[in-house]
Amino acid sequence: MPPVRDRRREPRRPSRPFTAPGVFSARRGQDSADSRLRHGRRGFTLLEVMIAMAILAISLVAVYQSQSQSVSMATDARFLTTAALLAQHRMAEIEAGHPAKIVSGNGNFGDDFPDYTWQVDVSEVEESALGQRVILSVTNQRMSGRKAFRLTLYRVVKP
Repeated sequence: MPPVRDRRREPRRPSRPFTAPGVFSARRGQDSADSRLRHGRRGFTLLEVMIAMAILAISLVAVYQSQSQSVSMATDARFLTTAALLAQHRMAEIEAGHPAKIVSGNGNFGDDFPDYTWQVDVSEVEESALGQRVILSVTNQRMSGRKAFRLTLYRVVKP
């Protein structure tokens, strides 16, 4: 007579063999879709991927526009800083000269600033016979947008 086994102490065996999710089970004749539902989905749907791509595209366009605007603002700031300093320098040279020798004219700033030119317009102030208006314009030949900076000086000229 065979020995009697105690079933309580033996490990339980699964009633069916283990198959990984999405693997065809030859024994059952179907894939393990029920197993996949129990363990959650294992990937993204096409709709989810398309929505993620749309969100990514919109955010990249916004980042590109802000970067482009930042570069443009930096270029304008550089022009305004450089043109203001050059205009102040040229105006100081004009003021340091003899008052009778201030005449209209134009020129450049040499090899240090090859793209910048200046123009001086001297005129009499209509309200006063002793007044003189000196308008100095500094321009950049390469700038496409704002490319001129104007500085105006009012002087009293003794007769």
